[in-house]
Amino acid sequence: MTEFCNDDFLLNSDTAKKLYHEHAEKMPIYDYHNHLSPKDIASHRKLDNLYEMWLETDHYKWRAMRANGIDERYITGDAEPREKFRMWAKIFPDLIGSPLYHWTRFELKRYFDIDECLCEENADDIYVRTQLMMREGKFDVISLLKKMDVDTLCTTDDPCDSLEYHRQIAEDESIPFAVLPSFRPDKYLDVNGPDWKSNCEKMCRKYQTEDLKEALKRALDFFCENGCRVSDHGFSVFDYSNDTFRDLMLYLGELYHERNIVMQIHLSPIRNNSYRLFTSFGPDAGGDSIGSPADIPAINRFFYDLEKKGCLGKAIVYNLNPADNEALATLVNNFAPNVQYGAAWWFNDTYRGIRNQITNLMETASLARSVGMLTDSRSFTSFVRHEYYRRILCGMIGEMVDEGMYPDDIEHLGKMVENICYNNAKTFLNLE
Repeated sequence: MTEFCNDDFLLNSDTAKKLYHEHAEKMPIYDYHNHLSPKDIASHRKLDNLYEMWLETDHYKWRAMRANGIDERYITGDAEPREKFRMWAKIFPDLIGSPLYHWTRFELKRYFDIDECLCEENADDIYVRTQLMMREGKFDVISLLKKMDVDTLCTTDDPCDSLEYHRQIAEDESIPFAVLPSFRPDKYLDVNGPDWKSNCEKMCRKYQTEDLKEALKRALDFFCENGCRVSDHGFSVFDYSNDTFRDLMLYLGELYHERNIVMQIHLSPIRNNSYRLFTSFGPDAGGDSIGSPADIPAINRFFYDLEKKGCLGKAIVYNLNPADNEALATLVNNFAPNVQYGAAWWFNDTYRGIRNQITNLMETASLARSVGMLTDSRSFTSFVRHEYYRRILCGMIGEMVDEGMYPDDIEHLGKMVENICYNNAKTFLNLE
């Protein structure tokens, strides 16, 4: 029987072990899509306990707690932080097969050198031990990110944001990594949404124009002045048949091309499905799910139209519905090398989901050119997800070598792994 979660976790061959320990493990992290708080980074926020570190904003964990019958009072309600952590520990042993089990194990090991399996019986002990470490040691968010060798972060920011915290971070010489804003104009593209007009009016007032396109242009230029390298879009429906939506998307595509901004497109989430959660907590409570398959012909047509205009820039496309895996992995090749098939995202960043994404790249696109993994997280300890991805990647490549499907060329494979884990993203997203 294989020892649980040891140093060679998910590395089931000598090839996999070499690739991970000699190549993947040493690479820095370029996390080009997350929801970390720039304010927390600018203020060097120091975390005090495992509730603040793990449960304060992590809707992945909230969903697991609800699924296991925990009352909402202990999730987003008014229970004390320690009580909420106890409830997380209570259900933790039941999370067999969930990436949350592996991520949490990594978080205990990497940040606290604790190699125990969390459960109800040791919850208080682990809570107290880790709290003492946090109060006595370096557990501010800067130190946590340095510990994981983070090179660059791209946060997710509304075009109306002042970016004041990004400017503070850029001027802070004690922060050894880059924190760049991402341009996220979803509210101004939701042409059928009830708040679209009021959101657009707010944007126009901020940028002193009555023309939404001009406001978006001025906002993007402001973001570029503050280091922006990527935009980000999330669509439950890619409504390309709507004239207004199509016109705005093509306009933004042209702007991105002119400014060398990489466009990220996230497809098919259904957000805020629970009336109870939305009215009691608000958005991002964990009441989201996978939507219908994306309109692949419409997305293909969007890139076709940009290409026809001579302004198809770089883009990364992510699907939430796994039924779109093969379709999107083949779509990107229509517009190679400008368009990439993105990482296994949200409900797909599981052991099976990551393997499926890697397989699709191998079989229909190019794994060697992949821009790797991201966290898509609000948690400052979520960077163990890069380790999880890298172990799965090396394990899968090792399997192919062991099965005689690829030669045992460690030198070439090692360079390929390093590129996938870091170098490709750095090049593709214009940070060379």
